[in-house]
Amino acid sequence: MTAEWGKAINRGLHAVQRPQMPTGDLELPHWTGLLARGADRLGPEDDPFDVSVPLTEEESEFVAAALEDVVGQESLERVEEGELQTLGLPRLWPARFTRLVMAYDRRFPRGGGKLFVSAMREVRFYLYEPDLAARVRSLVAQAFGEDTSVVVGHSLGSVIAYDLLRTGQIPQESVGRVRTLVTCGSPLAIPSVRRGLGLMDGEPLKLPGGITWVNVFDPGDFITGGRGLESWSPGIADEQVHNGVADPHKALIYLRSEPLARAIADAVR
Repeated sequence: MTAEWGKAINRGLHAVQRPQMPTGDLELPHWTGLLARGADRLGPEDDPFDVSVPLTEEESEFVAAALEDVVGQESLERVEEGELQTLGLPRLWPARFTRLVMAYDRRFPRGGGKLFVSAMREVRFYLYEPDLAARVRSLVAQAFGEDTSVVVGHSLGSVIAYDLLRTGQIPQESVGRVRTLVTCGSPLAIPSVRRGLGLMDGEPLKLPGGITWVNVFDPGDFITGGRGLESWSPGIADEQVHNGVADPHKALIYLRSEPLARAIADAVR
C-alpha cells in the first residue's frame, strides 16, 4: 500500500511539474487491521462492516442519522411517496432505513447507499469504541517523526488525523514540524461524524496554530455526501476535483490529483 500511495502522489507531483517524493519519505501506518476485531488483516471475508453482516442497534441509529444528515427531509419524503424497493438491499433492514438508502441512491447512483452504510459503520466503530480508537491513535502517532511536514488522510483516515492533531496526542517535537494537513474523501462534513468527535453543532473544525488545512473532495463522492469542509471552518481551503464515475471515493485517484500534489509540494519546499 505504501508503494501504491507513493506512486500515486508522485504521479500528481509530475503533473504539476514539482520534484518527485523520494522513496522512504512516505510513512503509512496500517491501522485498518485493528478494525478486524483481533484479526491480523482485513480482507473481504473478515470485513465486520460488510452489507451481509447485520447491523447492531447502535450502528443502525448512527448510520440512519448520518443518512438523514445527507439526504435531507425533502428527498426522503419523495421516496416515501413511492413503493418500498429492496432490490440489492438486505431485507432485514428496517423500512425507514431502507428508504433512507433509497433516497441516498437517488442522489448517488450505482450502489452508493450500500457503500455509505458500510463506511459509516466503520467510522462509528472508531468514534464509539474508545479502547479501539486509543490503539488506532497510538499506532498512527508512532508514524510521526521530527521530519514529518505533511499529513495526508483519506476517508476515515482524515477523521483519525484530525482527531490526533486537534487533541494534541502527538509529541510536540513531532507535531511542531507539521505544516500541512491534507484531507480527501473526508466524512467530516457530516454532522453525525463531528458529534462523534465531541464537537457541538456549529462548532468549527480547528487545528493547532500554524498548520494549513487543504481538503480535496469530489461532489460525486458518496462518502462525503458531496460536500467540502470550508463551511465548517474559515481556515480550511476546499479543492474540488472530479474523480470519474466508477469510484469517486478511491484513495489512489485522490492521491494523484493536482490539488493534493500542490498542497504537498508547497509544504515541503
